Amino acid sequence: MEMAMRKLLIILWLLSALALSACSGAAPTPNATLTALSASVGRTATASGAQSGASDNLATAQAIATTTSAAINATQTAQVSGRDVDQLATATVAAPILAELPQYGLDASSGRAAWLHDPLMLEISGYHETAFGNDHMQITAADFVLAADITWDTQYGASGCGFMFRSNGDQDHPSQYMIIISRFANGRLLFTAIDGGELANMQDFYPKDKDTRFDWQNQTTNRLAVVARGNLLDIYTNHSLIGTVDTTNPPGQSGAPPRPDLPTDQNDQQQMNIYQNELKEYQDMVNQSNQDYSLAMSNHAARPAIFTDGFLGFIALSESGRTSCQFSDAWLWILDK
Repeated sequence: MEMAMRKLLIILWLLSALALSACSGAAPTPNATLTALSASVGRTATASGAQSGASDNLATAQAIATTTSAAINATQTAQVSGRDVDQLATATVAAPILAELPQYGLDASSGRAAWLHDPLMLEISGYHETAFGNDHMQITAADFVLAADITWDTQYGASGCGFMFRSNGDQDHPSQYMIIISRFANGRLLFTAIDGGELANMQDFYPKDKDTRFDWQNQTTNRLAVVARGNLLDIYTNHSLIGTVDTTNPPGQSGAPPRPDLPTDQNDQQQMNIYQNELKEYQDMVNQSNQDYSLAMSNHAARPAIFTDGFLGFIALSESGRTSCQFSDAWLWILDK
């Protein structure tokens, strides 16, 4: 807490400097103040990423986001005069995004680049642990495209990696959406809504039904992307549309997960032991999912979880044991209304 307050004082000092510059008529250097603010907020939000989990980071980011937003907007306005000078550099930075947007039926006229993220590793171990990370916590989004390559190494198939978005950043009673991919049942994609800390929606998909390139094995890479427009979320893996979630709809299952395959040689005791372990994990997950769906249905009936804007970033969730999620080639594109 002391460190967070120290960083907040630094931000307030930067805001004062910006205000004095504006009063004196001096033209702020494009990107200078924004970069300083972004770096400070980013360091605050990620300093304890894997140790403290998502909620503490988001609470800190939420506390300073309001303070910084005015200065960031002012700096971005000041940059307009230098837009021609920066146009080539901006186009170079946005090039990977512009090249990929057509995979989601979009082009450069659909919005603007918010950030390209450096590679990020989230590692956790233990029972039901969570880690969160984002170097650009000062940027919130309503309608957007978020994409990243995810390389995983998980001890249990139910553990997973993915995105969190439209979050209120409340440490005690979080409200947010999450999209998680896991190795369970040869690959599972799960959408959830948490409303005031309670599970309020849940929908699942099995990517291999639509995406033949999806690889559920450890130490493999899949690209995950979500296009969020209003209440509709188009979800992609490896540029294949897996499904569309309407956040106003009640919880729903896309079908029963595929059971583990029985070994060809049933006399091979080692293979049969592996199969029995997989079968037990499968049944445990099915039972847990049925309980979760029942809870989500009840909470959704009482109050549908409809979120329109908020913080976003990368998340790792562990069922138990070691979980490693590597995010690379990640970017955020803000869609115009």
